[in-house]
Amino acid sequence: MLHQGIRDVTVVLMGLILHTQGVLRNFQPPKTTIRIGAIFPRDTISEVVFASALAQANMESERYNFVMAVEYSPYGNSFTASKAACKLIASGVVAIFGPTDATSAAGVAARARTAKIPHIQAVWRPPPARSLQPPSSPSINLYPEAVALSKAVAIFIKDSDWSTYTLLYDDDQGLIRFQEILKHADPEHKWLVKKLTPGEDNRSLLKTLKATGETRVVLDCAADRVLDYLRQANDVKFFEDYMSYVLMNLDAHTLDLQELRNGMSNVTCLRIFDHSDPKTEAHLLNWQARKSEVQIPKKTQQITVEAALANDAARLITDAVESAPEEFKIEAKEIECGSEDQWEIGDDFLNHIMTNPIVGITDKVKIDNVTGDRTKFNFEVMELSNSGFNSIAKWDADAGHFNYARSANDVSDLLAEKWQNKTFKVVSRIGAPYLVLRKPKDGEELTGNDRYEGYSKDLIHEILKESLHLNYEIEIVPGNGYGSYNKEKKKWDGLVGHLLERKADLAICDLTITYDRRSVVDFTTPFMTLGISILYSKAPPAPPELFSFLKPFSVDVWIYMAAAYLMVSLMLHLLARLAPNDWENPHPCDKSPEELENIWHIKNSCWLTMGSIMTQGSDILPKGYSTRWVCGLWWFFALIMCSSYTANLAAFLTNAAMDDSIKSVDDLAMQTKIKYGTVLGGSTYMFFKKSNVSTYQRMWTAMESARPSVFLKNNDEGVDRVQKSKRQYAFLMESTAIEYQLERKCDLMQVGGLLDSKGYGIAMPFFSSYRTAVDNAVLKLAESGKLVELKNRWWKPEVEVCVSVEDGEEGAAAELGIDNVGGVFVVLGIGCGIAAAMGFLEFMWHVREVAIEQKMTQSEAFWAEMIFALSFWETEKPVQHSPPTSSASSSTSKHSRTSSVLRSAADLFKMDFLNK
Repeated sequence: MLHQGIRDVTVVLMGLILHTQGVLRNFQPPKTTIRIGAIFPRDTISEVVFASALAQANMESERYNFVMAVEYSPYGNSFTASKAACKLIASGVVAIFGPTDATSAAGVAARARTAKIPHIQAVWRPPPARSLQPPSSPSINLYPEAVALSKAVAIFIKDSDWSTYTLLYDDDQGLIRFQEILKHADPEHKWLVKKLTPGEDNRSLLKTLKATGETRVVLDCAADRVLDYLRQANDVKFFEDYMSYVLMNLDAHTLDLQELRNGMSNVTCLRIFDHSDPKTEAHLLNWQARKSEVQIPKKTQQITVEAALANDAARLITDAVESAPEEFKIEAKEIECGSEDQWEIGDDFLNHIMTNPIVGITDKVKIDNVTGDRTKFNFEVMELSNSGFNSIAKWDADAGHFNYARSANDVSDLLAEKWQNKTFKVVSRIGAPYLVLRKPKDGEELTGNDRYEGYSKDLIHEILKESLHLNYEIEIVPGNGYGSYNKEKKKWDGLVGHLLERKADLAICDLTITYDRRSVVDFTTPFMTLGISILYSKAPPAPPELFSFLKPFSVDVWIYMAAAYLMVSLMLHLLARLAPNDWENPHPCDKSPEELENIWHIKNSCWLTMGSIMTQGSDILPKGYSTRWVCGLWWFFALIMCSSYTANLAAFLTNAAMDDSIKSVDDLAMQTKIKYGTVLGGSTYMFFKKSNVSTYQRMWTAMESARPSVFLKNNDEGVDRVQKSKRQYAFLMESTAIEYQLERKCDLMQVGGLLDSKGYGIAMPFFSSYRTAVDNAVLKLAESGKLVELKNRWWKPEVEVCVSVEDGEEGAAAELGIDNVGGVFVVLGIGCGIAAAMGFLEFMWHVREVAIEQKMTQSEAFWAEMIFALSFWETEKPVQHSPPTSSASSSTSKHSRTSSVLRSAADLFKMDFLNK
């Protein structure tokens, strides 16, 4: 029994001990209640976020129970906000957060500062004046400090290579923020500040900005007005692919810009927290769970910067309480407004909050303990794409620069994605060979780009369609002009004006890159290099002269040569008769001749001089010293004259008559007979107008004062005027256009070389996103030889029209027609005729002598001699002697036989002739 009782007591005691241990183990001391004041407008997401953050802190804290004491004040009502602050201070709070507008927050800060209650706000506030000293108990502001934020935006503008931009704002705070941006802007930047009117139509202002060619815009306005302004910009074509917008509002990335995503404008904004961050997602779940506690309008349910900063404000206060030292006892004090009571530890607690950095939703929160501003903060630059906003850069507050997160390939891919939804408008002008209207075939209907053909069409097709795989549409500029500035209208016309008015994306033709054009539009790398030259008509070919072979020497020279020929012949004849060595033995075998013979009668003398000057020589040569000296000098004379004649003859026979009036631009400038001009308002026109070279200045003065005007509308009119002016007009134009005309118009020629060097480029508005892609495509075509191939395709005609000497084989000479050398045939014919006449006279004279000697009639002698002359097989002719004066029988008989033969031959010829 005793043991049983002891065992029972033991069991009971053990049970009591175990129960006591369990109770002691589960016992926790009660949490200290900390009241935190907050002032919000009714039904806001910020209230939910602040309460959720306190609830999260309560779950994590073992010592404190954080309670939100909330008061409501309408947005912008500073009086109500001030009364709400007094209620919170009187109820006993350790800190006050809010309200959410700068005006009301200033009144609450004053109340809190008087009572030494820490005040935290999350609104943008302007930088304090330099003359004002910061208060001893500053209000803590979690919103990024104004100067630091504006400086970061200014750095981003510099990094984006903006040289000109427009700043648009719609309230005074936006103007203050812009002032801070401009303080840190590059001094060389050009900027324009314009104010928008909230809730009204700002299209006229935006259209005016568009007309100025502005493409860079910084927009500062409330988040709920951003979309309205962008819609208005889109309506006036001020939201296109060459435009860039920077949205200053930190909530811009939360907007639904779905309707503008397909636009080609580059839209960037700033973001200080990331929705996709894991800790942010965890907070979002808590916020969603507590939404039912407060009736929040649907339009305010989007998490904004204000809500994120409300979460960080609650976290800043609770962490400061948790991290306070043990000896630092935090107990709220009830203080009535208007009394002199203050919270004794208020300043210490405020300093503790400012020196206790946290990592919240908006990243690291660090407060300046003098001004209470959040000076160092990180944020991201977001860019709008088809899939929404994407991060492209992060701001490093410690280093003071941006870290860009994408490569050049990423940029190209993003742009290519945008371009797939765009049809590029390509503006050009009609002008061969660059662009002409295509002639339809039978029954063919041409539409769209098929209506045109030419070098420009093929080039832009290779760039956009083949290289970049983009769609394009060609249109013709009204007026067919290149583009010049009209001082009266103060605007550009032609292709350049079309680009400035944003009616086209690209302009391609024979558009010269000039300084004035380059100052208003952008150009690619030149796809063709050229220069200014002179187009002039060829001199009409001189009519062929029958005796053109006489041209190498003048008439005077021919006369002098004839006189020299006769004089030398007579001198040779005279000297030969005086020279003993020229009297020779007629019978060399006879060593003792009775008489000497001199062969240098006038006939042989003339024959020797004639053979020498004809470079043929002679079978007889003089032997006397004087006669040989005369012959030697005559041969020297003949050598020089024949060589000179031969050298000049080729030039006179093969070269067409050349006009020596102008051979260069200097010749053109120095004369006044031939007029010259350019295309009105073109690049050549501006070249002469602005040139500082004296020759070109003189030419410009002559062109400007010429009447009628020498300036024409286009190159075709210039070429036509050159052809019709009968060499009284020269046209100054680009060398490539001259090359094209020379291939098709054989009566034209290029005079002189190039006056300058320039290039044709593809024009586009400034800051076009596709500029680099198009430029790279041009370079690739140049490297592959495609540009040369395209030029040959359109410059060279299918059938060669004009073939010059240079087009043949090197060294080949032009053919000579009968008109060029006909005179030589005439001389030959006349000479042969004279020789025939002389031969006939000699023959008749011989017939007469035969008739006398042979006692024959003239007729018998003529026929006898003629028959023998026509007997071509007879190569020997018997010698006929005179009738004998002695009785030598042999001579008589021989003569009789000869005479009988001749008479017989004559009789036979007569009979044969009569029979026929």
